[in-house]
Formats: sequence, structure tokens, C-alpha cells
Amino acid sequence: MQHAILPLSPEAWFRHLFSSQSARDGGVVRRKVRDMERMVGRDAFAAEIRRRGYSAVENAGQIIVFCNAEPVKVAVG
Repeated sequence: MQHAILPLSPEAWFRHLFSSQSARDGGVVRRKVRDMERMVGRDAFAAEIRRRGYSAVENAGQIIVFCNAEPVKVAVG
């Protein structure tokens, strides 16, 4: 049985994303690209990531946000 997910406002979506324990600890959070695009849009997402000084990468329909200001390096690839 699937549960319906109520749509969030962009502000609520960001609040939920960045209030996770991992985000608060300076770790990483992952979301589906389609959810990010539907809930806040790419432009607003990019602006919020820049405003916070974070980095994000996208792969295989997922967006990964590094919730810190450290540089991101690709180890292999």
C-alpha cells in the first residue's frame, strides 16, 4: 500500500531537507531529482545551495547535497 505524499511549499521542502540530522551535522542528503524539480525547481534549488555555501551533484535521477563548505572532489570516475 502506497501512502500519498502531500505536496510541500518550497520553503517547507527546504526546511525538511536541511533539518535532517545529516544536514545539521554537515553531512550529505539525497533526494530524487524529480521531487526537487516538482517541489522547488532547479533555479530555486541552485540559489539555495549557493546561498548556504554548499555543493550538490546529480547522478541517475538523484541529487546529493554536501551540507558543508568543503570542496568536492571526484575520487574515481
